[in-house]
Amino acid sequence: MSKGIPEQKINSICVYCASGDGSRDSAITAARALGKILAENGIRLVYGGGSKGLMGFIAQSVLDNGGEVLGFIPEWLIVKEGRLEGATQISVKDMHERKQRMFEAADAFIALPGGIGTLEELVEQLTWKQLGRHKKPIVLFDIDGFWDPLLALLDNMSEWKYINYAGKYVDLPVAHHADTILGMMYNELSGASTGNGCDRVPISAL
Repeated sequence: MSKGIPEQKINSICVYCASGDGSRDSAITAARALGKILAENGIRLVYGGGSKGLMGFIAQSVLDNGGEVLGFIPEWLIVKEGRLEGATQISVKDMHERKQRMFEAADAFIALPGGIGTLEELVEQLTWKQLGRHKKPIVLFDIDGFWDPLLALLDNMSEWKYINYAGKYVDLPVAHHADTILGMMYNELSGASTGNGCDRVPISAL
């Protein structure tokens, strides 16, 4: 295959985000916009199941635009978060299996605003990537500066030399617009720079 053209096609993307609506309408708008883009590009959404919050908004947007949705959710959580009609939802025994199944079903990952669970899922994928357990693209979808404190923390960790060790590097692209995300992912797969002007990579090494 020609240089610069990724051999791997992105067929499924796992999205981590809040199970609540939050306080910013901009996050809901962004979730819906991303769902539409995934559907229009024939990319299956993989997510944590349920019908509420940003998770529900992005999943419903994918379905409304003719896309496919695959969710993994523990039985005990269905009562709280509900089932989304039209989505394929698979019951799992616990949160550990949920995360593993989501990882296995996805070719790439996107993190939207969310709470502790979203942060934990994102950091786990960054850790696995740093340790060489996978090479799947990971993109932060930063809405209204939501991820700025995390980026500052990672920069501080890097400055203290707790992250950049033994030459282990992981690029962390940051997108501010839904329509730039897929391009960032394919750039990474092809070995090209993930930055594109406004949507740059503020943390070049983790």
